[in-house]
Amino acid sequence: MSVDVHRLAAASTNSAPAMDEDQDEFEDACEDLSDSELDIDVSLYHPSGQDLESSLIDARKSINYFFNNQFDEARLTLKAFQDTSLYHSLGSSVFCFLEAVLTFRTKHIKAASAALKTCVSVCEQHRRKNTMYETIGKMVKRPNYNSYTPMEIHAELCYAEALLLKSILTFVEDETLVTFLKAGLKIRSCFNSYKECAEILKNRDWTNDPHKVIPPPPPPPPLHFIGFGGNKSFGLQELEHGFKLKTGLRQILCVMMLLAYNLLVVYVLSHTDGDLELCEKILEEQLGQYPKGVWFLFFKGRLEFMKGNLEEADKWYIRSWQSQSKWPHFHHLCFWELMFVHALRLDWRLANEYAERLVTQSRWSRTIYQYQQAAILLMIKDLSPEEQDKVEELMRTAPDYKQRLAGKSLPMEKFVIRKTERYFAQKKFLILPGVELVYMWNLFKTLRNKWSVAENIYKLVEKTLKEFDETKKYASDFDADNRALLLLLKGALLHVMGSPLQAQQCLQKVIALEKQIQDDTHIVPYALVELAVIAINQGEKEQAIQLIESARKNYTGYSLESRLHFRMHSIMLDLGAQKKNHDVEDALGNGDGDGDENGCYNTRL
Repeated sequence: MSVDVHRLAAASTNSAPAMDEDQDEFEDACEDLSDSELDIDVSLYHPSGQDLESSLIDARKSINYFFNNQFDEARLTLKAFQDTSLYHSLGSSVFCFLEAVLTFRTKHIKAASAALKTCVSVCEQHRRKNTMYETIGKMVKRPNYNSYTPMEIHAELCYAEALLLKSILTFVEDETLVTFLKAGLKIRSCFNSYKECAEILKNRDWTNDPHKVIPPPPPPPPLHFIGFGGNKSFGLQELEHGFKLKTGLRQILCVMMLLAYNLLVVYVLSHTDGDLELCEKILEEQLGQYPKGVWFLFFKGRLEFMKGNLEEADKWYIRSWQSQSKWPHFHHLCFWELMFVHALRLDWRLANEYAERLVTQSRWSRTIYQYQQAAILLMIKDLSPEEQDKVEELMRTAPDYKQRLAGKSLPMEKFVIRKTERYFAQKKFLILPGVELVYMWNLFKTLRNKWSVAENIYKLVEKTLKEFDETKKYASDFDADNRALLLLLKGALLHVMGSPLQAQQCLQKVIALEKQIQDDTHIVPYALVELAVIAINQGEKEQAIQLIESARKNYTGYSLESRLHFRMHSIMLDLGAQKKNHDVEDALGNGDGDGDENGCYNTRL
């Protein structure tokens, strides 16, 4: 969340044909293609060698090829030594990992897992081999890190990175508890390896040493359940420091993590905005270096989207999708974003064209895709009989494609399946399902500075609420649920439009309907969190805490509960930030560390 397509609206009006389920959609990045199958001169991309210096050179070449959309060239640069050389192996496994997360297809996940297993083995061969005496001695005395060779230092960091990627894949390889526990053990090993890298960074004499190693990033926030902590602000500072140095193999990793966090994670899982000024600066530099790079064109589109510049976002997403055809699954990310860009503009016809492409071309979650297309079609006035039949077919069959990852159903899939059931229970209608999806993906916040766009959606909600009150058009056994949804949407829009008192009145009405709501039990806790954010903006922190505590303690088992808990957790951390002011040493697990020294990077890494 792809096929080689051209400009959707301007260049073509024909829908792409559905693809055969057994047909490979694109050339596998991990597949060992013969040289004759590649439309390039492979002799130009033979690697330099397996020694550390040569592998670093090849890794840099591969990175430049990759971010210039030369994916075959990037792979070929690493291919010859991918089973024996440190950075050739890590680079090849990263490409396989990206393919796996873009497709979520079983064969790609298995291929990526195998590549990462090989990479871990290669790293193990080059890591420091401690004697039993040295292992015991580490408990009471710091090792002599000056005795570590450059290869051993690099191997430790590559080992941590490979383990992290391998553990992520382990969560989705199968659904057993044993596999789940294995993933936790891999992450713990990864975490310990990162801590070792931090110790090396801090205690080795780096004078005239060209191989200084990057500090470890903080552990992912969702991993607290297996005993990890972290300091988000320190981690972000380190990533920004890595970006500013402009050099090193992992500078681009810092760039990608900063963009992903500030433009994706923050907007989906929190109540705040990302650092858009930093993203603007990063993208200006990266697009200068990689003007046709698919990733940076995409992030530029996302930046404009988050700023509420919908027309600009449309242009950049299209440029991203048209910039390459080797990895067409990446197109689906653009289609997803473009679908919501046009939904916010209330251009439901064009939004439907992108939704249709996701249904026919992507296998990421057909259940979600089908419901989203049906929801968008229901927003269009005067559907033809054929289109109405299409809606019913999409709603009827969407539950057939539900998935399980890591033994769990996808929360959004469970949500949309309940909505398909509701559609038929209400005699084939839903209340503003397209606008509801925009809200549930937390996209109203992009409208704070775009009054005209927010006002158009507000007018639609207000008109529907009036029809609900004055006619029998939406009469059903779920009247309280439908009214509560309309009031939630209205309150959230009033909030982003700068009318907090009116927003509060709407949201209080939602809460008053609690005992009458039959199915949409998520609406009340979502309304409480909306009220908490309003209270924060008005400086009423104690009230905000009370509202969050009420939502957290008094409601459970509702749709998309985990997503709302992420937002509640983010709010509570912000409200209690002064009481939880961890310093740099705590973040790294070093009681006597120096923050400035830990922030140092080297031009080689």
